[in-house]
Amino acid sequence: MARLEMSDLLDLVLEEGASDLHIPCFSPPVIRQHGEMMPLDTDPLTPEDTEYLMKSITSEANQQKLQQDGGVDFGFAFGDRARFRVSVFKAKGGIGMVLRTIPNTLLTMEQIGLPPSVKDILFRPRGLVLVTGPTGSGKSTTLASMIDILNTEKKDHIITIEDPIEFYHEHKNSVVTQREVHNDVPSFSEAIRRALRMDPDTILVGEMRDLETIGAAITAAETGHLVFATLHTTGAAETVDRIVDSFPTTQQAQVRTQLASTLICVISQVLLKRIDKKGRVAAFEILIQTPSISALIRDGKTFRITSDIQTGAKWGMNTLDAHLLQLYNDGKISYGDLITKCRDAEGVIASIKQNMKEGN
Repeated sequence: MARLEMSDLLDLVLEEGASDLHIPCFSPPVIRQHGEMMPLDTDPLTPEDTEYLMKSITSEANQQKLQQDGGVDFGFAFGDRARFRVSVFKAKGGIGMVLRTIPNTLLTMEQIGLPPSVKDILFRPRGLVLVTGPTGSGKSTTLASMIDILNTEKKDHIITIEDPIEFYHEHKNSVVTQREVHNDVPSFSEAIRRALRMDPDTILVGEMRDLETIGAAITAAETGHLVFATLHTTGAAETVDRIVDSFPTTQQAQVRTQLASTLICVISQVLLKRIDKKGRVAAFEILIQTPSISALIRDGKTFRITSDIQTGAKWGMNTLDAHLLQLYNDGKISYGDLITKCRDAEGVIASIKQNMKEGN
């Protein structure tokens, strides 16, 4: 049987609209389509096959990192058709890979499903905007769309700090400087510090993964810059708690005060399989900073933030559960996804029963 080529596998990924390609040892390749894993109808891959596929797209320097560290991540361009975020790793003595599709075409905020209130916050002169959610929830796509709006509509200097660079941004009305951690700069925190000396207006931090990076991002927002960043949290209140709790107890009151003045928006998102047509749909929780929410953050009363979001529709806010319920009522997601992804299952079930009573 002819040896599988990476170009044929990537062609298939793009033709099928798959989000990920898994290349495991001792199994056939698998694509993730609309959130579900679909094995390809091929022979299982041998260690020689996976090594051959890995070498076809991995530079010598990254192959050395793989040998030294047991894994390496990098971005890879498939001609001009798409980019892929690649993770190569050792497993069971062989080599495995996962490639995630990064489309060349950026979605608009309307296509993503974000309300107009979120676009308004992009034109604030300074502050911290957080996009949160589990891995694979579309955070990078949301951030790339926001950066594209700024790039198109403002004359600014935008600096992105990523590991690896995912979406490539051309210079439009703004100048966009994109820096890759480990290649262009040693760490996220160092990249933020250096960015402050590069006359930035907007800074995108691909991931706030340690205390130093979180502190540097908050300081950048405090000193008059618009900062975008991601966290692996679900929910606005949990995001604030995660940031505060990552600091030593002696610094937490100061961090709460800093967040109360710098945090302007938290967008928490999940991706779900659609049941009305092919594809996936995002559900969002949106917190927009208000004097009341500032006071709750400063006073350590984050447990009351959700009730402020529930009553904050006029500011453009909504809870994740409210958006999930709307998607369910519109026939876009299943009951199972509604219940497993919501925060307060009892409250959601009560709302459905109430709606059914009113409908009758």
